[in-house]
Amino acid sequence: MAEFVTQYGILDIQVCVPREYTDDQAISFAEGEYPSGVTSGWKVRDDDPVRVTCSLHPENVHITMDA
Repeated sequence: MAEFVTQYGILDIQVCVPREYTDDQAISFAEGEYPSGVTSGWKVRDDDPVRVTCSLHPENVHITMDA
């Protein structure tokens, strides 16, 4: 299963990526698809569960990030 963006907003994004992706790999994918537009880039949100198993693709996880 490939990675893809599940939600995108001006200041946040959620990606669905393979479970073995590191945070840096997930951030790199998100920046490649939808650049954050800020110098600090996307940052993994720390007030949500960091990795949530995808209900459609259990080999993937959802990761939410903020700009």
